[in-house]
Amino acid sequence: MSDNLYSFSVPLFIHHFEILSKILKKGERYANKKQIDAEVFVNARLIADMFPLARQIQIATDMVRLGMGRMAGKKAPAFKDNEKTFDQLDKRIQKTILFLKKITPKDLEGAELSPIEFSIRTNNFHFKNGEQYLKDWIIPHFFFHMTTTYNILRINGVNLGKRDFVKF
Repeated sequence: MSDNLYSFSVPLFIHHFEILSKILKKGERYANKKQIDAEVFVNARLIADMFPLARQIQIATDMVRLGMGRMAGKKAPAFKDNEKTFDQLDKRIQKTILFLKKITPKDLEGAELSPIEFSIRTNNFHFKNGEQYLKDWIIPHFFFHMTTTYNILRINGVNLGKRDFVKF
């Protein structure tokens, strides 16, 4: 099962972080072409009570980096959440990919059966095992924030389509 846990996580996240990187680069090219300060996009939101694009990337990388590190028993690198440019956000994605590439199927052996517990601020989270944690927490959070990033750029005029999001 650990091979399955690995194959349904690490390669999937690497692939989609590479897509997310390309989506950001397309947003940056659009901003440059239209002579719009890139900070407008980095700080853009879908609606007032949602996080801006930069925070969407930060959360997506945190969910995956910290979650996969937790399951693999590896200390994930800490990031400062201070990115203000497309380039800085892309570097964060690239550092996350580098960390993921250090995780092997062997690192995840037994994670599918091991309970996962952690806290975020005052909230405590409990998952009966790594498989549930991956399927019910890490993957949905990642795709929510990836999709929201795509939507923020799209609503601000970046010419993105389904083929920018789904690459095969």
